[in-house]
Amino acid sequence: MKLFPLICSALSLVTLHAAEPPPPAKPNILLIYADDIGYGDVGCYGATAVKTPNVDRLAKEGLRFTSGYCAASTCTPSRYAMITGEYAFRKKGTGILPGNAAMIVPTDRATLPSILQQAGYATGIVGKWHLGLGLGGDLIEWNGEIQPGPRETGFGYSFIMAATGDRAPCVYIENQRIVGLDPSDPIAVSYGKPFPGEPTGISERDRLKMDWAYDHNNTVVNGIGRIGFSKGGKSALWKDEDMADTFTRKGVEFIEHHQDKPFFLYFATHDIHVPRVPNARFVGQTTMGPRGDAIVQFDACVGALLDTLDRLKLTANTLVILTSDNGPVLNDGYQDSAVEKLGDHQPAGPFRGGKGTIWEGGTRVPFVVRWPARVKPGASDALVSQVDFCASFAALTGQTLASDDAPDSFNLLPALLGESPHGRVHVLEHSNKVAIREGQWKFIPATADGKPTTAKRGPPGGAALYDLIKDPAEATNVAAQHPAVVAELAKQLDQLQVRGKSRP
Repeated sequence: MKLFPLICSALSLVTLHAAEPPPPAKPNILLIYADDIGYGDVGCYGATAVKTPNVDRLAKEGLRFTSGYCAASTCTPSRYAMITGEYAFRKKGTGILPGNAAMIVPTDRATLPSILQQAGYATGIVGKWHLGLGLGGDLIEWNGEIQPGPRETGFGYSFIMAATGDRAPCVYIENQRIVGLDPSDPIAVSYGKPFPGEPTGISERDRLKMDWAYDHNNTVVNGIGRIGFSKGGKSALWKDEDMADTFTRKGVEFIEHHQDKPFFLYFATHDIHVPRVPNARFVGQTTMGPRGDAIVQFDACVGALLDTLDRLKLTANTLVILTSDNGPVLNDGYQDSAVEKLGDHQPAGPFRGGKGTIWEGGTRVPFVVRWPARVKPGASDALVSQVDFCASFAALTGQTLASDDAPDSFNLLPALLGESPHGRVHVLEHSNKVAIREGQWKFIPATADGKPTTAKRGPPGGAALYDLIKDPAEATNVAAQHPAVVAELAKQLDQLQVRGKSRP
């Protein structure tokens, strides 16, 4: 079976699309990036135990992709790939970062925000960053200007958390400075030794508002144990219950301030990452406990942004993309009844696995595109990936990428806009190893160290091949029945990993 010539031919077609002229008017771009929301967590992808009317409205008015992928099954590597157009497995140090990690995004080549900034867009990020800050460790100037950071990657405005809600420091950072920090009470952060005399999730366990299951027993902020230690900065510490409202308010303000020129807003929610502590008005909205209620809260944030576009009459010419950084997870370190109250809900939909796994549930995620002025509503089976945003948005704004920019990003604009049923020829899925999907086939290589496999490491028995059309749940390994397909996909995967880039 000769698949490689087909790939070459299809890649040539993708390259030809790059020469197409951009549309006459630059749309605003709103990228809504959920955290840990799985394929089956929202109504338009099959959820019934939780109502998501705003996400569903977006899907009804736009294009819903059934084969939309993030580039990795955990947060930092998927964000890195989307922002840089480079698969994270190509660069060391792009695993899940601590809160005091050095910035890992290169500043000497194009990124998603810098591409749009170069095209004249006002660029902003609101929400989760988790790509490192400053020089890392003790070299981060927490009590001064924190750099490098989002600004150096092309964001003109930023209002972020450094890492995740369950990691220190638990503060907001606006334009390189911690919000509300009292100079007389400087903050200190450590991912080594605890600070003497400071409470921890172990010493304060009987007084925590949410108990930990594992790992989350270091510094205590807002009655919740976290990963990592911090002291000081009391006036700047966030309140988890208000986080979604805070981020949404900042997102709305950014749109309002830049309504008269093209803008790009990367709105990266905390929901539904742990700790799941939704605002009181969402508590009890589902039967699934905090995880389900956090989905409702996420949907409300989406609604507030869409309402803002409507109010400012920006809807018609705003390209909205809604997707997620990776698949779902239930117990992720806190005792919040996510497993016990799940009921019949299927967070990953029909797919196997979730966050941190090589299975489809780890990287196949909700993926919706709406642009009323150009995109016709409907559904698409085209194979699309977040790693392609760099090249696609460059094409959208009439720019040409340098040869070393976005090495794994292809111009999929025709597919993303619903003008072509054809997307990527193949997509790579990254967990602790890298798998490849092409058409109906999904190939997972054997574990390199020869040790017994686990649910996260891949299928028992080594290499596996799945027919995702007949077997979306990856239940039956058909490698023995299709040795030629296995050999060809294994060869392609090896070449793509060794070569260092995918695009010509």
